[in-house]
Amino acid sequence: MEDSLFFIGLIGNVISVLVFGSPIPTFWRIVKNGSTEEFDPLPYVTAFLSASLWAYYGILKPNGLLVTTVNGVGVVLEALYISLYTYFAPPPLKVKAGILVAVLDIGCTVVVIGLTRLAMKGDMRLVVIGVICSGLSMLMYGSPLAVMKMVVRTKSVEYMPFFLSFFLMLNGGIWTLYALLDSDFFLGISNGIGFILGIIQLILYIIYMNPKVPKHLNIAVEEDSQQHQRLIFPNIDAHKSTDDEERGTSPNE
Repeated sequence: MEDSLFFIGLIGNVISVLVFGSPIPTFWRIVKNGSTEEFDPLPYVTAFLSASLWAYYGILKPNGLLVTTVNGVGVVLEALYISLYTYFAPPPLKVKAGILVAVLDIGCTVVVIGLTRLAMKGDMRLVVIGVICSGLSMLMYGSPLAVMKMVVRTKSVEYMPFFLSFFLMLNGGIWTLYALLDSDFFLGISNGIGFILGIIQLILYIIYMNPKVPKHLNIAVEEDSQQHQRLIFPNIDAHKSTDDEERGTSPNE
């Protein structure tokens, strides 16, 4: 049983690292162009907060090493993304990123860890951290609802990359299985929701992967859905940029 749990958790680590690494093409583009362009720092700031608290949850949880290691990798990668973003961002966005980091990544993390360490003991500490982490995960997993609504409305999967949807579904599924075997409610509920949403996204992808859509309809919904996509697909603009370059058009056209 323990060997199976460790093996599944190890697979989950590999898949989660791939998900954490999905913004790498975005930041390669930022470094190459020397500009953050229209990218928003919020997805990386919130991902850093989520990874930090899940790593802390893993430290508190008995036999939670695999939860700690994968989220520790996430903390390092998200910190790197935020550092690169801040370095290449124009002054107004540097200020915005700095404020978000100070309030969310530093302020919230210090408050949550401080309160749980000082005011709580034993299982209660783990329960409170688990609730907070599950809430953050469900918030991030819930953002694809806007993407799915756009897919149904436009009958196009242009802004829902297949491989990102597939790996997010796979990530949710493997960690749900891990949670069931380990009887971990908090890991199970958040990743279970992510797994279900991932399946729905893939079904929508199969349904709408071929139909052609009027260009003006895509333009009308693109701006409205952009921020929601970035919460869970932070490298979505990199995919879009590549497609636009292949067509010989600008991302803003």
